[in-house]
Amino acid sequence: MRVINKKEEIMKKLNIELNKKNIIIGVICLFIVITVLCSFQTIKSGEVGLRVRFGKIIDSNLKEGFNLKVPYIEDIVKVNIKVQKVEMNTSAASRDLQDINAKIAVNYRIESDKAAKLYKTVGNSYEFTILEPVIEESVKSVISKYTAEETITKRSEVSSESLKVLQEKVEKYGIVIDNFNIVNLSFSDEYSKAVEEKQVAEQKLATAKLESEAKLVEAEATKKANDLLKQSLTSELIEKEFIEKWDGKLPETYAGNDILGIFKSK
Repeated sequence: MRVINKKEEIMKKLNIELNKKNIIIGVICLFIVITVLCSFQTIKSGEVGLRVRFGKIIDSNLKEGFNLKVPYIEDIVKVNIKVQKVEMNTSAASRDLQDINAKIAVNYRIESDKAAKLYKTVGNSYEFTILEPVIEESVKSVISKYTAEETITKRSEVSSESLKVLQEKVEKYGIVIDNFNIVNLSFSDEYSKAVEEKQVAEQKLATAKLESEAKLVEAEATKKANDLLKQSLTSELIEKEFIEKWDGKLPETYAGNDILGIFKSK
């Protein structure tokens, strides 16, 4: 019995040792796989690669495709240089102190030769750190120069000026603004009601003006027709019309011997 127990103890110890070795081998294999995977990175088209070692950029000219790096020491940061779009809602006060809510859409891109400087300055969160605050500031600055009505009637002008102001503020970071669009503008309920009432009043005024002009034209036409008719009604024409329409019966009473004398001009 003792011999059997000792054999069982020996087998258990061997199994334990074998399991430990398998675990160690598994960990080593996993480490090797992870190390291999961390030794390269692919840069896609429309991206710029920056080689970073302990947070410091050591190479800013990595090409598209397969790039090697030192595992656990180096990292390759990718910066998107394709055209990107940011949409945001903001509010501003017009020159006549009306509150305006605006939905803005901006298309922008990063200059490839300035991607390293941008990453060094603000990292990859440039859209939230730089772009959105500057967009809001530019919109407020430009809209304050226009009345609420002008922001509608001169929307393209407001957009162009906003793009110009925005570009001046972000060009030092290597950001290029391609398009600036005011997607929507909305106003306070009070102002919207006032605008609606004004439009209704202007429409009524235009309708009344058209009706007045139509009546004036009609009156002028009637006057001209009457003048022409008056010019055409000569005494000879009246006599002729009477004769043509006379039924041949003489009136019971008439003035003088010449019945047509009453139609002759004096």
